[in-house]
Amino acid sequence: MDYAIVKAVHQSAVALSFAGFFLRGAASLAGASWVRRRAARSIPHLVDTVLLVSALTLAWMLRIHPGTAPWLLAKVIALIVYVGLGVIALRPGRSRGVRATAWLAALLTFGYIVSVAITKSAWGVFVLGV
Repeated sequence: MDYAIVKAVHQSAVALSFAGFFLRGAASLAGASWVRRRAARSIPHLVDTVLLVSALTLAWMLRIHPGTAPWLLAKVIALIVYVGLGVIALRPGRSRGVRATAWLAALLTFGYIVSVAITKSAWGVFVLGV
């Protein structure tokens, strides 16, 4: 397997995952009915599976794991936070304010994850002084 291809697949899945979450969250908060349809609930799982498999493949190809790369551990922990916030943001049953706050926090967490990937530092965007 070619590293550049796996990395391109991973980055494409990142972009699709972000776009999908952003759109579903905004539509959910606006009360759109399409977010409850089967496709809107199933396609993200397919994209996220590609994202996870490509991430694991990249880690295997680079021979890194969270125990030897603190930035990767930070990404894994932030991913768990992101998923938890996403569940709160997209599931009905909570107030719109709580869901909106969780959605915004999830988007910020996503940005942090990307910044960690770019900087290869657990501090992510904070290492840049931004």
